[in-house]
Amino acid sequence: MSVIQLGVIDTTGSLDANIVAAVAAALNIQVMRDLPQFWPIQATVRHITNPASVPAGVWPVRIVASLPAGAGGVHLDQNNQPCAFVLATPNVDEWSVAASHETIEMLIDPWGNRLQTARAIRVAGRSITDARGECGYLVEGCDPCEANRYAYSIHGIAVSDFITPHYYDAMYTPGIRYSFADHIIRPRRVLPGGYIAFVDFATAEWQRIDFLGAKPRLSVLGHFRGKSIRTWTDRRAEQLAARVR
Repeated sequence: MSVIQLGVIDTTGSLDANIVAAVAAALNIQVMRDLPQFWPIQATVRHITNPASVPAGVWPVRIVASLPAGAGGVHLDQNNQPCAFVLATPNVDEWSVAASHETIEMLIDPWGNRLQTARAIRVAGRSITDARGECGYLVEGCDPCEANRYAYSIHGIAVSDFITPHYYDAMYTPGIRYSFADHIIRPRRVLPGGYIAFVDFATAEWQRIDFLGAKPRLSVLGHFRGKSIRTWTDRRAEQLAARVR
């Protein structure tokens, strides 16, 4: 298995270079020590100091000062290679969690089209419960547990919790870890602040459950059109949310 190389790059010019280097080092530990315990991935992360000189073959995680709508997260560049954009401002530490989030998701599903068939779920009042049948889940490593409150620390740097493959199990089993930091305690559940996207095989319609308020909410996104399911579902969810504001 080849080793994937990622580089953290500060394009803002306003962040402390020592902090950026510390974040890159923490992410390197996370992808070399924590991620392979559950996902068959070999990768390294390093700090790239010159934004204009990214070595060939390195997947960039670009730290930026501003983002147009829908421009954050993992995308594909003009050569169809993965790249990520993370918003950061000086004196705000939360960007390390977002950088961790995007790094993990870029490694687990580089092109944003990986599906996992598993038992369906539904929204029931203020809860998410199992449902009849199966659906295809877009494999997003951090979305169900993405809120900063679920982060854990590596050498004092906050990094994102992430799901394990057991997240898609049909039934709950005591002692199984559904997320690395053990915040998700049942399969296919979404924590407050998170979301999950899936396709109904019978209708070919994509749906998404967002747990962004007091209770989870289901949105029907429609039929997929495009190259990356991840990019399309994010954009459709933003469009639908804008209509109800």
